[in-house]
Amino acid sequence: MVLKIRNPVVDELPSLSDLCFRSKAVWGYDEAFMEACRSELSFYPRDLQLTCGVVQVAVVGDEADLLKLFVEPEELRRGTGSALFAWAADISRKMGAHRMTIHADPDAAPFYQIMGACDSGRAPSGSIPGRMLPRLTFNL
Repeated sequence: MVLKIRNPVVDELPSLSDLCFRSKAVWGYDEAFMEACRSELSFYPRDLQLTCGVVQVAVVGDEADLLKLFVEPEELRRGTGSALFAWAADISRKMGAHRMTIHADPDAAPFYQIMGACDSGRAPSGSIPGRMLPRLTFNL
């Protein structure tokens, strides 16, 4: 399989949002939890400037934030996530960042650790009040 990473077009944003939603649901969250996350997992036309595939990064100064990285469930553990993470790190470096911060789903944190990210505490969920997420940093 050849993986092609490209920028999406506006017509693809609903299907990319659905992909993020399906990928998050793999971890067995209930319907109420998933609905609370829907907005945070969605792509909007304004996101096109920061989006490639289902990776979204934001760079401010020398700091990058990995905002989204989702893989189609059938593609898990086939190198797609690693390629998307590598792209996010590369583009962040090219934009001048020296460190990338990741607020990870607890089940996804081991993936980021395998990629070389280090635990750096906890961060509040953007979807569920009171829920804390693993915070990781990756030196670029």
